[in-house]
Amino acid sequence: MEGKQTIMRRSALAAVAAIGSASLLVAGCSKADDNKDGGAPKAAGANKATTGVVNASDKKGGTVTYEMSDVPDSFDPGNTYYAYMYNLSRLWARPLMTFEPGPGEKGNTLVPDLAASKGVSSDGGKTWTYKLRSGLKYQDGTPITSKDVKYAVERSNFARDVLSLGPNYFQQFMKDGDKYKGPYKDKSAKGLSSIETPDDTTIVFHLNRSFQEFDYLVAAPQTAPVPQAKDDGVDYVKHIVSSGSYQFQSYQEGKQVVLVRNKNWDAKSDPLRKQYPDKIVVNLKVNAETIDKDVQSGDATAELTGIGVGASTQASLLNSADGKASTDNAYGGRLVYAALNTKVKPFDNVECRKAVQYAIDKVSVQTAEGGPIRGDVATTVLPPDITGYQKADVYATPGDKGDVAKAKEHLKACGKKTITTNITARSDRQQEVDAATAIISSLKKVGINASLKQFPQGKYFTDYAGVPKFTEKNNVGIMMMQWGADWPSGYGFLQQILNSKAISQSGNTNLSQFENKDVDAKLAQAIANPDVAARNKLYAEIDKTTMDQAVIVPLTYFKVLLYRSPWATNVTSTSAFSGQYDYLNLGTTKK
Repeated sequence: MEGKQTIMRRSALAAVAAIGSASLLVAGCSKADDNKDGGAPKAAGANKATTGVVNASDKKGGTVTYEMSDVPDSFDPGNTYYAYMYNLSRLWARPLMTFEPGPGEKGNTLVPDLAASKGVSSDGGKTWTYKLRSGLKYQDGTPITSKDVKYAVERSNFARDVLSLGPNYFQQFMKDGDKYKGPYKDKSAKGLSSIETPDDTTIVFHLNRSFQEFDYLVAAPQTAPVPQAKDDGVDYVKHIVSSGSYQFQSYQEGKQVVLVRNKNWDAKSDPLRKQYPDKIVVNLKVNAETIDKDVQSGDATAELTGIGVGASTQASLLNSADGKASTDNAYGGRLVYAALNTKVKPFDNVECRKAVQYAIDKVSVQTAEGGPIRGDVATTVLPPDITGYQKADVYATPGDKGDVAKAKEHLKACGKKTITTNITARSDRQQEVDAATAIISSLKKVGINASLKQFPQGKYFTDYAGVPKFTEKNNVGIMMMQWGADWPSGYGFLQQILNSKAISQSGNTNLSQFENKDVDAKLAQAIANPDVAARNKLYAEIDKTTMDQAVIVPLTYFKVLLYRSPWATNVTSTSAFSGQYDYLNLGTTKK
């Protein structure tokens, strides 16, 4: 989900050679046991984890510790929408499909997980059938069945009043999905009729239209099995039943999570996970600067969210040869942008939105985020490494520093001399706060007075920016946002932020509340078309329409500077999860 400086285009349906876990380990850039003197092992070199696996090792033991400055939206695999939780949750929740552990673009290789093979489509892409692997068990030893997968999809997509944080793709695309009220209100207990389970190892999805990228959709943690008898809605997070290689030993909400090996996990039924560490600890609400120090000292293995090191740490690392050798400037397919709220006056007027587009000094935003190493100035909705991207700059300004005269011209066309509004940002993402502050300074020069409102990322979508009623009531005209592809295609990037059907009353990610029939129609045409080139053409057209309507202000094609702990093993940065390190088999030599 990051932007790329070196453009690497990828096709969502292109055949990518699968790389086995064993071969990846052999391809490691350094040996995990090189450290003989007890001190910090020598760094492998800058960007080594973006092209290979650093400190490859099959040794088991130790505790892998993650730290985060706030709290995630949820540890419930059916109720989360952050890339880092998609990444981490695979340790206890196995979806039907997932991504091969591998560096960079190789990490986008889609492989079966709970399923025995990729989906078999019929009826022009409207019906998809999956067979489960044999020998699958939960942590308590009971068998995992196709009915558990069906139930997991139903609870995560159709009980939006209870579990609202994940995407709602299944709700949109399942046949009769608009009529089903979810398992908590389903008195018949039969569930959604368009998901069939003819036996315990077969699950069949009947869609209301063709969906040529359905294998990507079932790679979401929403397809990880949930035993209905153990589910109690939003409280399931307190006692999640593991289908993966690790299970919860303890769950302290807002403080800490501890995972230990799942003794009923069987490597024969899981070619991807290796179960290296003895224990995995996730510490929450840790000061951001403390996290940087902990990872460098070995007290923590990695910062969980993958947002990279803070500004002061970044400077010290890049000014040191040894420090730089421990960094990875990773890329994915992510855009940093400001969403303009079309339901809040005067931004319901396209001319006022265009005034904002011209007013913003994007170089000042880039600087606030940490400079070019943190991202290139953006001019399109689609980042350069997502299929469908076409270079364009609808609101070009001299040196990307804004154009006060043009901004005032559009403000006048909107019938305004001044505007008073609010802009939101996540309080625990300092670079986002700094970027919003830079935007406020730019806007003030043209007569747009914006006040900054900060909210924690764990509640940003559930209580604040992602709640239309809240934004409308509180005059929130601009919302800071960072977005990456749900899967590596134009559809995987655009659908949840531009489709009118993606708008929801809580957990909303179409922050602009953009409703455009042409965009909706082209998204539907694209996903039904088996021709990749035709789909990419439509994605480019959607991008242009969105920019013409000025509902999104692209700021930067995001890059991240990660610090690679010298004690961490099997470290590789993957495009599948926003350039983060792949957490599936991360280990440690720290005892």
